[in-house]
Amino acid sequence: MIERIDCTEKAKELIAVLKEKHGELMFYQAGGCCEGTQPQCFEKGGYYLRMRDVCLGEVEGCEFWVDRDLFEYWKFSHFTLDVLDGFGVGGFSLETPLQKTFKIHYRLFTEEELKDLTPVKTAE
Repeated sequence: MIERIDCTEKAKELIAVLKEKHGELMFYQAGGCCEGTQPQCFEKGGYYLRMRDVCLGEVEGCEFWVDRDLFEYWKFSHFTLDVLDGFGVGGFSLETPLQKTFKIHYRLFTEEELKDLTPVKTAE
């Protein structure tokens, strides 16, 4: 099965640092508003999911959730979680005090990949 999300080595390293400091983590990417579409990292359970929000999969053992409407726009895309130096558009995410920000790179799935995608789960 083709995974819908993965992450770079830089993201893996930062996730390990954040896990050591905060314990289990989760990611959430909204469809706009305060934080734009920047992925946010929280302590697991630190963000309340809405009905029908979508979990794309896991990165380094952390669930990666997206806004249900955002998923409709990006459901044919592969997500790669990366890290940049500097501050993102907001300050709610756990990496902010480290002067880092998570970022997503997108690419469209190929026709072959679309036939074998891992299923998503939705919040209830």
